[in-house]
Amino acid sequence: MVAGDQLNLSSKSHRQNSMTAQPATSSDPADEFAAATNSAALFDLGQRTQLELTGADRQKYLHNFCTNEIRNLRPGQSCEAFVTTIQGKIKAHIFVFAEENSLWVDALPGYEDLLFAHFDKYLITEDVQFERRSNAYVEFYTTGPEVLSRLAGLGLPVGDLATSRHVRATLDSHSIAVRRVDWLGGPGCLIQVPVAAATAVWQSLVAGGLQPASPETYNALRIAAGFPDYGVDLTEDNLAQEAARTNLAISFTKGCYLGQEPIARIDSMGHVNQELRILRLQSGPAPAAGAKVLMPGEVREAGTVTSAAWDCAANAPIALAIIKRNYLPAGTKLNVACGEQEVAATVFSRS
Repeated sequence: MVAGDQLNLSSKSHRQNSMTAQPATSSDPADEFAAATNSAALFDLGQRTQLELTGADRQKYLHNFCTNEIRNLRPGQSCEAFVTTIQGKIKAHIFVFAEENSLWVDALPGYEDLLFAHFDKYLITEDVQFERRSNAYVEFYTTGPEVLSRLAGLGLPVGDLATSRHVRATLDSHSIAVRRVDWLGGPGCLIQVPVAAATAVWQSLVAGGLQPASPETYNALRIAAGFPDYGVDLTEDNLAQEAARTNLAISFTKGCYLGQEPIARIDSMGHVNQELRILRLQSGPAPAAGAKVLMPGEVREAGTVTSAAWDCAANAPIALAIIKRNYLPAGTKLNVACGEQEVAATVFSRS
C-alpha cells in the first residue's frame, strides 16, 4: 500500500468528472495494479464524447479533418487521429471506428459540442449527418493480459480480436460494442454500453473475472503508458507531433486535410522543439501539474510536468511532461521541482 498523501494526482481529467458510479473498487491500488498487469482490470470511463456520422460522404468528409487515414477504413477497423487547426495544432484527440453504415468518433468527455461545431462548420453540400450520442452510452475500459480470454469466456466474439479492430456483440441480452484499443500498454478493450444497461453489463463483466479498479489507478497506468489526456497533457497550444504519437495517429501519405501543410513541413524538417515524455522519479510524492523540469545543477528549464501519479509497480512517482528537444532521449537525467526540493528523474520514452 502507498500512503494516502503519496496518491497525489495532478491530472484532473474530464473523465474523472463523468463516472457512472458503478460498484466500489478493491480500494487497494496495489491489487488494482496487479490485476492490470497479471489478469484484467476494469474501469468506468463514464460518458465519453460520441459522435455518429452517417451518409454516403462520411468517410471522405471526416478524412479531410483528421491527421490519419479515414477514407480507407473498412467496417470493423479503427484508427487514432488528431483533429487539427490550420496551423497544425491539436484541436482534439480522437478515435474513429468504422461500421457498416456509419463512423463513430470517440473522445474524452466534454468535447461533443466542440467537435460537432468544428465538423458542421465546413459542411456545405456533402451527404453527411452528425448524430450526438454522448448521452446515450457509457464506456468501460478493461486492460491486462487476460482481457480477451475473460471476455471470450462471457460469450463475446473477441478471442482473436486484433488491435484497432472492433465488433458488435450481445452480453446478457444487451447490445454492446467491444473495441480493441491498447491505450495502457497491454491488451485493452473499450466497451460501449447503452446507459440503461450500464449496471447490468458492469456486473456481468465483474462476474466474468474483470476486477473493478479506480480512476486513480487508470490515471497512473495511462501516464506510465505515455497515453495523454487532451486538455491536461495536450492542448491547442501543441503541434500534432509534440504528442509523440506520430506513428499511431498521423499519416504522411493521405493527402490534403486541414492542418496538413505545417504538419508535413515539420516532418520534412525532422523534428519539433518539444515533445511529451514519461518521467520516472526517484522518490515521492508525485509532483504537481506545472512543476518545472530542470537540468541537474542548473537553473535551465528542460520542460514542464503536465500530469503525475504514484506508480505502484515501481513504488515511485511517474509523470508526463512536455520536454525540450535537447533532453528528449530516453535515459536523460533531469530533476523535477517538487515544492522546495528537486527530485531526480529519468526520461522514459515509448515512442
